[in-house]
Amino acid sequence: MSRSRAAVILAAGQGTRMKSKTVKVLHGVGGRPMLDWAIDLAERSGAGQVVTVYGAHSPAVRDAAEALGSATALQDPPLGTGHAVLAARKALEDFKGDAIVLYADTPLIKPETVERVFAALQGGAAVAVLGFEPAEPAAYGRLVLNAEGDLDRIVEFKDASEAEREIGLVNSGVLAADAALLFDLLGQVGNENANGEYYLTDVVGLARSRGLKAIVVRAGADEVLGVNSRVDLAEAEAALQTRMRREAMNAGVTLVAPETVFFSWDTQIARDVIIEPNVVFGPGVTIGEDAVIHAFSHLEGATIGEGAQIGPYARLRPGAEIGVKAKVGNFVEIKKSQLAEGAKVNHLSYVGDASVGAGANVGAGTITCNYDGFGKHRTVIGEGAFIGSNTSLVAPVTIGAGAMTGSGGVITEDVPADALALARAEQTNKDGWAARFRRAKSTRKAKKDTAS
Repeated sequence: MSRSRAAVILAAGQGTRMKSKTVKVLHGVGGRPMLDWAIDLAERSGAGQVVTVYGAHSPAVRDAAEALGSATALQDPPLGTGHAVLAARKALEDFKGDAIVLYADTPLIKPETVERVFAALQGGAAVAVLGFEPAEPAAYGRLVLNAEGDLDRIVEFKDASEAEREIGLVNSGVLAADAALLFDLLGQVGNENANGEYYLTDVVGLARSRGLKAIVVRAGADEVLGVNSRVDLAEAEAALQTRMRREAMNAGVTLVAPETVFFSWDTQIARDVIIEPNVVFGPGVTIGEDAVIHAFSHLEGATIGEGAQIGPYARLRPGAEIGVKAKVGNFVEIKKSQLAEGAKVNHLSYVGDASVGAGANVGAGTITCNYDGFGKHRTVIGEGAFIGSNTSLVAPVTIGAGAMTGSGGVITEDVPADALALARAEQTNKDGWAARFRRAKSTRKAKKDTAS
Protein backbone atom coordinates (compact mmCIF):
# COMPACT_ATOMS: atom_id res chain seq x y z
CA MET A 1 0.00 0.00 0.00
CA SER A 2 1.34 3.46 -0.91
CA ARG A 3 2.41 5.63 1.99
CA SER A 4 1.64 9.31 2.46
CA ARG A 5 4.27 11.69 1.11
CA ALA A 6 5.63 15.06 2.11
CA ALA A 7 8.34 17.30 0.70
CA VAL A 8 10.73 19.73 2.33
CA ILE A 9 12.05 22.29 -0.13
CA LEU A 10 15.27 24.03 0.86
CA ALA A 11 15.23 27.67 -0.29
CA ALA A 12 17.16 29.51 2.41
CA GLY A 13 20.45 30.03 0.58
CA GLN A 14 21.89 33.52 0.25
CA GLY A 15 22.54 33.18 -3.49
CA THR A 16 25.29 35.81 -3.36
CA ARG A 17 26.98 34.46 -6.50
CA MET A 18 23.94 35.53 -8.53
CA LYS A 19 24.85 39.16 -7.78
CA SER A 20 21.20 40.13 -7.96
CA LYS A 21 18.65 42.04 -5.93
CA THR A 22 16.25 39.20 -6.77
CA VAL A 23 16.53 36.18 -4.49
CA LYS A 24 18.22 33.33 -6.33
CA VAL A 25 15.33 30.87 -6.30
CA LEU A 26 12.96 33.46 -7.76
CA HIS A 27 15.04 33.70 -10.94
CA GLY A 28 13.36 32.01 -13.87
CA VAL A 29 14.11 28.97 -15.98
CA GLY A 30 11.81 28.55 -18.95
CA GLY A 31 9.91 31.66 -17.88
CA ARG A 32 9.09 30.19 -14.45
CA PRO A 33 10.72 30.89 -11.07
CA MET A 34 12.86 28.01 -9.85
CA LEU A 35 10.88 27.88 -6.62
CA ASP A 36 7.72 27.25 -8.65
CA TRP A 37 9.44 24.33 -10.38
CA ALA A 38 10.31 22.76 -7.02
CA ILE A 39 6.85 23.15 -5.48
CA ASP A 40 5.20 21.82 -8.63
CA LEU A 41 7.61 18.86 -8.64
CA ALA A 42 6.69 18.03 -5.05
CA GLU A 43 2.96 18.19 -5.77
CA ARG A 44 3.19 16.19 -9.00
CA SER A 45 5.17 13.56 -7.10
CA GLY A 46 2.30 13.01 -4.70
CA ALA A 47 3.41 15.11 -1.75
CA GLY A 48 0.30 15.94 0.23
CA GLN A 49 2.25 18.34 2.41
CA VAL A 50 4.94 20.70 1.17
CA VAL A 51 7.12 22.86 3.42
CA THR A 52 9.44 25.51 1.99
CA VAL A 53 12.36 26.51 4.22
CA TYR A 54 13.40 30.14 3.71
CA GLY A 55 15.98 32.47 5.24
CA ALA A 56 15.52 35.67 7.21
CA HIS A 57 17.02 37.59 4.27
CA SER A 58 14.31 36.44 1.87
CA PRO A 59 10.72 37.10 2.95
CA ALA A 60 9.93 37.21 -0.77
CA VAL A 61 10.54 33.46 -0.88
CA ARG A 62 8.12 32.94 1.97
CA ASP A 63 5.47 35.02 0.23
CA ALA A 64 5.97 33.28 -3.11
CA ALA A 65 5.82 29.82 -1.54
CA GLU A 66 2.69 30.57 0.44
CA ALA A 67 1.03 32.01 -2.67
CA LEU A 68 1.59 28.60 -4.27
CA GLY A 69 0.02 26.77 -1.33
CA SER A 70 3.20 25.64 0.40
CA ALA A 71 3.67 25.84 4.16
CA THR A 72 6.81 27.71 5.18
CA ALA A 73 9.46 27.43 7.89
CA LEU A 74 12.20 29.90 8.80
CA GLN A 75 15.84 28.84 9.13
CA ASP A 76 17.63 31.47 11.17
CA PRO A 77 20.57 31.47 11.43
CA PRO A 78 21.68 29.28 8.49
CA LEU A 79 23.69 26.39 9.93
CA GLY A 80 23.72 23.89 7.07
CA THR A 81 21.36 21.63 5.17
CA GLY A 82 20.60 19.33 8.12
CA HIS A 83 19.68 22.34 10.23
CA ALA A 84 17.48 23.63 7.38
CA VAL A 85 15.48 20.39 7.19
CA LEU A 86 15.03 20.42 10.97
CA ALA A 87 13.38 23.83 10.60
CA ALA A 88 10.48 22.03 8.90
CA ARG A 89 9.93 19.60 11.78
CA LYS A 90 7.16 21.59 13.46
CA ALA A 91 5.24 21.97 10.20
CA LEU A 92 5.33 18.19 9.78
CA GLU A 93 4.89 17.17 13.42
CA ASP A 94 1.58 15.39 12.70
CA PHE A 95 2.71 13.86 9.41
CA LYS A 96 3.17 10.12 9.13
CA GLY A 97 4.77 8.79 5.97
CA ASP A 98 7.77 9.34 3.73
CA ALA A 99 9.43 12.72 3.25
CA ILE A 100 11.76 13.87 0.52
CA VAL A 101 14.17 16.80 0.61
CA LEU A 102 14.20 18.88 -2.60
CA TYR A 103 15.99 22.07 -3.56
CA ALA A 104 14.52 25.27 -4.93
CA ASP A 105 17.63 25.90 -7.03
CA THR A 106 17.48 22.54 -8.84
CA PRO A 107 14.60 23.07 -11.27
CA LEU A 108 14.96 20.24 -13.80
CA ILE A 109 14.27 17.07 -11.80
CA LYS A 110 11.45 15.03 -13.31
CA PRO A 111 8.51 13.62 -11.30
CA GLU A 112 9.34 10.12 -12.51
CA THR A 113 12.79 10.46 -10.94
CA VAL A 114 11.26 11.44 -7.60
CA GLU A 115 8.92 8.48 -7.98
CA ARG A 116 11.95 6.17 -8.25
CA VAL A 117 13.35 7.64 -5.03
CA PHE A 118 10.12 6.96 -3.16
CA ALA A 119 9.95 3.49 -4.73
CA ALA A 120 13.35 2.72 -3.22
CA LEU A 121 11.85 3.27 0.22
CA GLN A 122 8.95 0.99 -0.65
CA GLY A 123 11.55 -1.57 -1.74
CA GLY A 124 13.12 -1.77 1.70
CA ALA A 125 15.61 1.09 1.93
CA ALA A 126 15.46 3.25 5.03
CA VAL A 127 17.19 6.12 3.24
CA ALA A 128 17.31 6.81 -0.52
CA VAL A 129 19.67 9.34 -2.05
CA LEU A 130 19.60 10.70 -5.59
CA GLY A 131 23.07 10.53 -7.14
CA PHE A 132 24.64 11.24 -10.51
CA GLU A 133 27.95 11.05 -12.34
CA PRO A 134 29.01 14.42 -13.77
CA ALA A 135 31.82 14.86 -16.25
CA GLU A 136 33.70 16.82 -13.58
CA PRO A 137 32.78 15.78 -10.01
CA ALA A 138 34.50 18.92 -8.67
CA ALA A 139 33.39 19.81 -5.16
CA TYR A 140 30.29 17.60 -4.93
CA GLY A 141 29.93 15.26 -1.97
CA ARG A 142 30.99 11.71 -2.84
CA LEU A 143 28.71 8.68 -2.49
CA VAL A 144 30.67 5.82 -0.97
CA LEU A 145 29.17 2.39 -1.67
CA ASN A 146 29.75 -0.82 0.26
CA ALA A 147 30.59 -4.26 -1.13
CA GLU A 148 26.91 -5.00 -1.76
CA GLY A 149 26.49 -1.83 -3.81
CA ASP A 150 24.40 -0.08 -1.17
CA LEU A 151 25.21 3.41 0.07
CA ASP A 152 27.59 3.32 3.01
CA ARG A 153 28.09 7.04 3.60
CA ILE A 154 28.29 10.47 1.98
CA VAL A 155 31.51 12.42 2.34
CA GLU A 156 31.57 16.16 1.67
CA PHE A 157 34.41 17.17 -0.64
CA LYS A 158 36.21 19.24 1.98
CA ASP A 159 36.22 16.28 4.34
CA ALA A 160 37.00 13.60 1.74
CA SER A 161 40.31 11.73 1.47
CA GLU A 162 42.23 11.69 -1.80
CA ALA A 163 40.88 8.20 -2.54
CA GLU A 164 37.29 9.32 -1.84
CA ARG A 165 37.72 12.33 -4.13
CA GLU A 166 38.44 9.92 -6.99
CA ILE A 167 34.87 8.59 -6.74
CA GLY A 168 32.77 9.72 -9.72
CA LEU A 169 29.32 9.07 -8.16
CA VAL A 170 28.25 12.22 -6.35
CA ASN A 171 25.40 13.55 -4.26
CA SER A 172 22.61 15.68 -5.76
CA GLY A 173 21.35 16.60 -2.29
CA VAL A 174 17.95 14.96 -2.78
CA LEU A 175 17.27 12.48 0.02
CA ALA A 176 14.17 10.61 1.20
CA ALA A 177 13.28 8.63 4.31
CA ASP A 178 10.43 7.98 6.67
CA ALA A 179 9.71 11.41 8.11
CA ALA A 180 9.93 10.32 11.76
CA LEU A 181 13.21 8.51 11.11
CA LEU A 182 14.60 11.48 9.16
CA PHE A 183 13.99 13.95 11.98
CA ASP A 184 15.23 11.45 14.58
CA LEU A 185 18.51 11.01 12.69
CA LEU A 186 18.88 14.75 12.13
CA GLY A 187 18.63 15.25 15.88
CA GLN A 188 21.86 13.31 16.22
CA VAL A 189 23.83 15.12 13.53
CA GLY A 190 26.82 17.10 14.78
CA ASN A 191 28.87 19.86 13.18
CA GLU A 192 32.38 18.47 13.55
CA ASN A 193 33.43 19.10 9.97
CA ALA A 194 35.42 21.55 7.87
CA ASN A 195 32.51 24.00 7.59
CA GLY A 196 31.19 23.68 11.14
CA GLU A 197 27.72 22.97 9.71
CA TYR A 198 25.03 20.37 10.32
CA TYR A 199 25.02 18.24 7.16
CA LEU A 200 21.90 16.48 5.94
CA THR A 201 24.22 13.93 4.38
CA ASP A 202 25.29 12.67 7.81
CA VAL A 203 21.94 10.90 8.23
CA VAL A 204 23.19 8.16 5.87
CA GLY A 205 26.07 7.19 8.14
CA LEU A 206 23.83 7.41 11.20
CA ALA A 207 21.23 5.16 9.57
CA ARG A 208 23.94 2.65 8.61
CA SER A 209 25.20 2.64 12.20
CA ARG A 210 21.75 1.37 13.18
CA GLY A 211 21.94 -1.40 10.65
CA LEU A 212 19.52 0.32 8.29
CA LYS A 213 19.83 0.12 4.51
CA ALA A 214 20.62 3.14 2.33
CA ILE A 215 20.72 3.08 -1.46
CA VAL A 216 21.48 5.38 -4.38
CA VAL A 217 18.97 6.16 -7.12
CA ARG A 218 20.75 7.51 -10.20
CA ALA A 219 19.77 10.44 -12.41
CA GLY A 220 21.33 12.19 -15.39
CA ALA A 221 23.66 15.09 -14.67
CA ASP A 222 21.51 17.60 -16.61
CA GLU A 223 18.46 16.69 -14.56
CA VAL A 224 20.04 17.53 -11.20
CA LEU A 225 21.86 20.65 -12.34
CA GLY A 226 21.91 23.12 -9.44
CA VAL A 227 21.95 26.88 -9.97
CA ASN A 228 24.32 29.06 -7.97
CA SER A 229 25.32 31.68 -10.52
CA ARG A 230 24.15 33.35 -13.72
CA VAL A 231 26.35 30.90 -15.62
CA ASP A 232 24.54 27.98 -13.95
CA LEU A 233 21.22 29.66 -14.72
CA ALA A 234 22.10 29.79 -18.41
CA GLU A 235 23.17 26.15 -18.33
CA ALA A 236 19.87 25.14 -16.72
CA GLU A 237 17.96 27.11 -19.34
CA ALA A 238 19.92 25.42 -22.12
CA ALA A 239 19.26 21.98 -20.62
CA LEU A 240 15.54 22.68 -20.32
CA GLN A 241 15.31 23.99 -23.88
CA THR A 242 17.12 20.92 -25.21
CA ARG A 243 14.68 18.69 -23.34
CA MET A 244 11.59 20.58 -24.52
CA ARG A 245 12.74 20.69 -28.15
CA ARG A 246 13.29 16.95 -28.15
CA GLU A 247 9.90 16.33 -26.54
CA ALA A 248 8.17 18.57 -29.08
CA MET A 249 9.77 16.84 -32.06
CA ASN A 250 9.04 13.40 -30.61
CA ALA A 251 5.40 14.49 -30.30
CA GLY A 252 5.15 15.36 -34.00
CA VAL A 253 6.22 19.01 -34.15
CA THR A 254 8.61 20.14 -36.89
CA LEU A 255 11.37 22.45 -35.70
CA VAL A 256 13.28 23.61 -38.74
CA ALA A 257 16.23 24.80 -36.65
CA PRO A 258 15.65 23.43 -33.15
CA GLU A 259 18.55 25.23 -31.51
CA THR A 260 17.01 28.63 -32.41
CA VAL A 261 13.55 27.99 -30.92
CA PHE A 262 12.95 28.85 -27.26
CA PHE A 263 9.99 27.50 -25.33
CA SER A 264 8.32 28.53 -22.11
CA TRP A 265 7.75 25.93 -19.42
CA ASP A 266 4.03 25.67 -20.33
CA THR A 267 4.14 25.88 -24.15
CA GLN A 268 1.60 23.48 -25.68
CA ILE A 269 1.98 22.52 -29.34
CA ALA A 270 -0.16 20.02 -31.24
CA ARG A 271 1.20 17.63 -33.83
CA ASP A 272 2.03 18.67 -37.39
CA VAL A 273 2.80 22.23 -36.34
CA ILE A 274 5.79 23.72 -38.16
CA ILE A 275 8.02 26.19 -36.34
CA GLU A 276 10.58 28.03 -38.39
CA PRO A 277 13.89 29.41 -37.04
CA ASN A 278 14.27 32.08 -34.37
CA VAL A 279 10.88 31.83 -32.69
CA VAL A 280 10.48 32.68 -28.99
CA PHE A 281 7.58 31.53 -26.81
CA GLY A 282 6.68 33.36 -23.62
CA PRO A 283 4.35 31.78 -21.05
CA GLY A 284 0.81 30.78 -21.92
CA VAL A 285 0.96 29.75 -25.58
CA THR A 286 -1.18 26.98 -27.09
CA ILE A 287 -0.96 26.03 -30.78
CA GLY A 288 -3.41 23.86 -32.71
CA GLU A 289 -2.62 21.24 -35.34
CA ASP A 290 -1.18 22.20 -38.73
CA ALA A 291 -0.39 25.77 -37.73
CA VAL A 292 2.79 27.37 -39.04
CA ILE A 293 4.85 29.78 -36.98
CA HIS A 294 7.15 31.59 -39.36
CA ALA A 295 10.62 32.85 -38.51
CA PHE A 296 11.48 35.63 -36.07
CA SER A 297 8.12 35.66 -34.28
CA HIS A 298 7.47 36.22 -30.56
CA LEU A 299 4.39 34.74 -28.91
CA GLU A 300 3.13 35.10 -25.34
CA GLY A 301 -0.23 34.40 -23.73
CA ALA A 302 -1.70 33.48 -27.11
CA THR A 303 -3.93 30.76 -28.51
CA ILE A 304 -3.43 29.78 -32.15
CA GLY A 305 -6.05 27.73 -33.96
CA GLU A 306 -5.61 24.84 -36.36
CA GLY A 307 -4.00 25.72 -39.66
CA ALA A 308 -3.30 29.32 -38.69
CA GLN A 309 -0.27 31.16 -40.09
CA ILE A 310 1.82 33.44 -37.89
CA GLY A 311 4.63 35.69 -39.09
CA PRO A 312 7.34 36.07 -40.09
CA TYR A 313 8.27 38.83 -37.67
CA ALA A 314 4.92 38.71 -35.87
CA ARG A 315 4.32 39.55 -32.24
CA LEU A 316 1.41 38.00 -30.36
CA ARG A 317 0.86 39.49 -26.92
CA PRO A 318 -1.31 38.17 -24.05
CA GLY A 319 -4.94 37.74 -24.97
CA ALA A 320 -4.33 37.11 -28.65
CA GLU A 321 -6.72 34.45 -29.93
CA ILE A 322 -6.04 33.45 -33.51
CA GLY A 323 -8.77 31.36 -35.14
CA VAL A 324 -8.69 28.40 -37.47
CA LYS A 325 -6.83 29.20 -40.71
CA ALA A 326 -6.50 32.85 -39.72
CA LYS A 327 -3.36 34.69 -40.73
CA VAL A 328 -1.14 37.14 -38.90
CA GLY A 329 1.56 38.36 -41.25
CA ASN A 330 4.88 40.14 -41.17
CA PHE A 331 5.45 42.99 -38.72
CA VAL A 332 1.98 42.60 -37.21
CA GLU A 333 1.28 42.94 -33.48
CA ILE A 334 -1.86 41.47 -31.90
CA LYS A 335 -2.84 42.20 -28.29
CA LYS A 336 -5.95 41.10 -26.37
CA SER A 337 -7.81 40.52 -29.62
CA GLN A 338 -9.68 37.74 -31.34
CA LEU A 339 -9.29 36.83 -35.01
CA ALA A 340 -12.10 34.55 -36.15
CA GLU A 341 -11.76 31.76 -38.70
CA GLY A 342 -10.03 32.82 -41.89
CA ALA A 343 -9.46 36.43 -40.82
CA LYS A 344 -6.30 38.08 -42.15
CA VAL A 345 -4.01 40.79 -40.83
CA ASN A 346 -1.18 40.44 -43.29
CA HIS A 347 1.17 43.41 -43.07
CA LEU A 348 2.53 46.13 -40.81
CA SER A 349 -0.49 46.47 -38.53
CA TYR A 350 -1.40 46.76 -34.86
CA VAL A 351 -4.62 45.18 -33.61
CA GLY A 352 -5.27 45.70 -29.90
CA ASP A 353 -8.44 45.25 -27.82
CA ALA A 354 -10.39 44.16 -30.87
CA SER A 355 -12.37 41.37 -32.44
CA VAL A 356 -12.04 40.59 -36.13
CA GLY A 357 -14.83 38.57 -37.71
CA ALA A 358 -14.52 35.47 -39.84
CA GLY A 359 -13.06 36.12 -43.27
CA ALA A 360 -12.38 39.78 -42.59
CA ASN A 361 -9.30 41.37 -44.15
CA VAL A 362 -7.30 44.08 -42.39
CA GLY A 363 -5.14 46.02 -44.84
CA ALA A 364 -1.49 46.95 -44.46
CA GLY A 365 -0.66 49.71 -42.03
CA THR A 366 -3.96 49.52 -40.14
CA ILE A 367 -4.02 50.35 -36.44
CA THR A 368 -6.73 50.12 -33.84
CA CYS A 369 -6.41 53.30 -31.79
CA ASN A 370 -7.40 51.64 -28.54
CA TYR A 371 -5.92 54.00 -25.91
CA ASP A 372 -7.04 57.57 -25.29
CA GLY A 373 -4.51 58.32 -22.56
CA PHE A 374 -6.84 57.17 -19.79
CA GLY A 375 -8.47 53.91 -20.78
CA LYS A 376 -8.55 51.13 -23.37
CA HIS A 377 -11.45 50.81 -25.80
CA ARG A 378 -12.56 48.04 -28.17
CA THR A 379 -12.80 47.85 -31.92
CA VAL A 380 -15.21 45.39 -33.54
CA ILE A 381 -14.67 44.38 -37.16
CA GLY A 382 -17.52 42.34 -38.55
CA GLU A 383 -17.49 39.16 -40.57
CA GLY A 384 -16.22 39.61 -44.11
CA ALA A 385 -15.34 43.29 -43.60
CA PHE A 386 -12.49 44.86 -45.60
CA ILE A 387 -10.29 47.47 -43.95
CA GLY A 388 -8.32 49.55 -46.45
CA SER A 389 -4.59 50.09 -46.07
CA ASN A 390 -3.35 52.77 -43.65
CA THR A 391 -6.65 52.99 -41.82
CA SER A 392 -6.84 54.26 -38.24
CA LEU A 393 -9.79 52.79 -36.35
CA VAL A 394 -10.43 55.09 -33.40
CA ALA A 395 -12.01 52.99 -30.65
CA PRO A 396 -14.64 52.47 -29.51
CA VAL A 397 -15.86 51.77 -33.00
CA THR A 398 -17.68 49.00 -34.87
CA ILE A 399 -17.25 48.08 -38.52
CA GLY A 400 -20.29 46.12 -39.66
CA ALA A 401 -20.25 42.78 -41.43
CA GLY A 402 -19.27 43.11 -45.06
CA ALA A 403 -18.43 46.79 -44.70
CA MET A 404 -15.41 48.44 -46.32
CA THR A 405 -13.22 51.39 -45.42
CA GLY A 406 -11.24 53.42 -47.94
CA SER A 407 -7.47 53.49 -47.69
CA GLY A 408 -5.93 56.17 -45.51
CA GLY A 409 -9.11 56.80 -43.52
CA VAL A 410 -9.46 57.82 -39.89
CA ILE A 411 -12.64 56.04 -38.79
CA THR A 412 -14.20 57.60 -35.72
CA GLU A 413 -17.82 56.49 -36.12
CA ASP A 414 -19.51 53.12 -36.54
CA VAL A 415 -19.82 51.82 -40.10
CA PRO A 416 -23.06 49.98 -40.98
CA ALA A 417 -22.97 46.50 -42.50
CA ASP A 418 -22.10 46.45 -46.21
CA ALA A 419 -21.40 50.21 -46.24
CA LEU A 420 -18.29 52.00 -47.56
CA ALA A 421 -16.67 54.49 -45.17
CA LEU A 422 -14.52 57.27 -46.63
CA ALA A 423 -12.76 59.44 -44.05
CA ARG A 424 -10.09 61.46 -45.83
CA ALA A 425 -9.85 64.91 -47.39
CA GLU A 426 -11.09 65.29 -50.96
CA GLN A 427 -8.23 65.11 -53.46
CA THR A 428 -7.41 68.28 -55.45
CA ASN A 429 -5.18 68.26 -58.56
CA LYS A 430 -3.40 71.49 -59.62
CA ASP A 431 -2.40 71.16 -63.25
CA GLY A 432 1.20 72.12 -64.07
CA TRP A 433 2.09 72.91 -60.46
CA ALA A 434 4.88 70.30 -60.22
CA ALA A 435 6.64 71.54 -63.37
CA ARG A 436 6.49 75.17 -62.19
CA PHE A 437 7.88 74.11 -58.81
CA ARG A 438 10.86 72.32 -60.38
CA ARG A 439 11.64 75.29 -62.68
CA ALA A 440 11.57 77.70 -59.74
CA LYS A 441 13.87 75.51 -57.68
CA SER A 442 16.30 75.04 -60.58
CA THR A 443 16.47 78.79 -61.23
CA ARG A 444 17.25 79.57 -57.57
CA LYS A 445 19.94 76.90 -57.48
CA ALA A 446 21.57 78.20 -60.65
CA LYS A 447 21.71 81.76 -59.27
CA LYS A 448 23.23 80.51 -56.02
CA ASP A 449 25.91 78.52 -57.85
CA THR A 450 26.85 81.57 -60.00
CA ALA A 451 27.16 83.81 -56.96
CA SER A 452 29.49 81.38 -55.23
